[in-house]
Amino acid sequence: MTEPTHRNLLAHAAGVPQTELPTDIAAAELASASPERVVEIVSAHPASSLGWAILAERSLAADTPAETLIAYAYARTGYHRGLDALRRAGWRGSGPVPWEHEPNRGFLRALWALSVAAGRIGEAEEQDRCSQFLRDSSETAYRELAG
Repeated sequence: MTEPTHRNLLAHAAGVPQTELPTDIAAAELASASPERVVEIVSAHPASSLGWAILAERSLAADTPAETLIAYAYARTGYHRGLDALRRAGWRGSGPVPWEHEPNRGFLRALWALSVAAGRIGEAEEQDRCSQFLRDSSETAYRELAG
């Protein structure tokens, strides 16, 4: 992956509030779920970015062309569900989404999975954009997920 070409200096500037999502409705179930139950839980709670991120990460781990496409779809769904949740929480398109706030991790993991899947299918521009968005949202998340 290429290094970011720019840094969003306004993302963490004074006066730009951080966004903290409410607890993911499926988080407790997902924490103790067997791999077989994850699909059932996500089907019951399709607004869960965390659920979609877990599905995407599993598909990425399989590392086949077909599973990469499935991961891309899962990650994109989790990313968009996360954007919806961020907007409902007052996010205005920029500003920190801290990794340290546990409920934010589903969105951040989906964003990272989307970056990885995009890279694997040759969507370098989307890969870079998502990677930069992750860094602008939470440098800690970027280090945790990319490391």
